[in-house]
Amino acid sequence: MTGADPTDAAGTVPTWDEVARDHSRFMYSVAYRLAGNHSDAEDVVQESLLRVKRGLVNYTPGSLQGWLARIVTNVFLDETRRRKRRPQTALPDDPDRVIVGAPGADEASAMESLPDHIQAALGDLQEEFRVAVVLCDVAGLSYGEIATQTGVPVGTVRSRVHRGRLKLREALS
Repeated sequence: MTGADPTDAAGTVPTWDEVARDHSRFMYSVAYRLAGNHSDAEDVVQESLLRVKRGLVNYTPGSLQGWLARIVTNVFLDETRRRKRRPQTALPDDPDRVIVGAPGADEASAMESLPDHIQAALGDLQEEFRVAVVLCDVAGLSYGEIATQTGVPVGTVRSRVHRGRLKLREALS
């Protein structure tokens, strides 16, 4: 999402409804870039909004988008770890048994932002590089904010963003 963060000017804590209404598109964009597909991104946003609802009582005004991006990233990482522990069986390949819906507005918008080959290259990055690149280049967070969110030093963030971008360039060339 572009524009000023509402907490920057007023220094007030937004309501959950305001966050869901005004920032869900930003959250979806970050989730889509991390997850690489519409279904998983929707799940990440839904769980993130639940965490936001629980966490607003402890939120101190500051960078709301940074806080939301951290929540989305943590939900994505938690889900990735959970899937590694408990693999799921994929749906059957029989098209008659699988109902396919039309993409939502958020997915259509996200797909317009990045071509398929770039999203695929982003999805092929190792998780640590993908998270760093998405938080830096999609969410627009500073290296310091990314370091805080991921729990790694700023130098490591710089290295991961740099290496992630190099790997993207290699994959796209």
